[in-house]
Amino acid sequence: MPAKLEAVLYLKGKPLSISDMSEIVNENENSIKEAIFALMAAYSQRDTALEIKEKNGKYSLQLIPGLGDLVKNLLPVEMTGATLRTLGTIALKKRILQAELVELRGSGAYEHIKDLIEKDFVERKRQRDGRSYWLTLSEKFHRTFSILPDIKTTKSDNAA
Repeated sequence: MPAKLEAVLYLKGKPLSISDMSEIVNENENSIKEAIFALMAAYSQRDTALEIKEKNGKYSLQLIPGLGDLVKNLLPVEMTGATLRTLGTIALKKRILQAELVELRGSGAYEHIKDLIEKDFVERKRQRDGRSYWLTLSEKFHRTFSILPDIKTTKSDNAA
């Protein structure tokens, strides 16, 4: 359960209440409370760049204080954290319906998608049998973020 909540907090990219998380993962609120506290304890025990924070009854996954500037300097393009999370979601899925992405990321994803298409990181094609669009990563995304496809090795490669 903690891993599910970690994924939810990462993908949503905004603070969520116990009841929000309960609804998303379809588990009772007591199970969510136990799992979120276990996740918080696990993060506090590790030397990691991330932490789970609670504010006003809502929980979020965020960078620890002091790392925000470092991360901004490492990004190869100007992009908000929310837009970057939307791009990350598309990258994880490889191909996703815009409607599904908006359900995962919220209505702000429409602006993120527009920005990502303008920056040529994402391509959008209309779904054949529906009203939504398929979103995929562009060649520019792969060049910019240096993500290479898996390279298949041959027997001659293994012999070297």
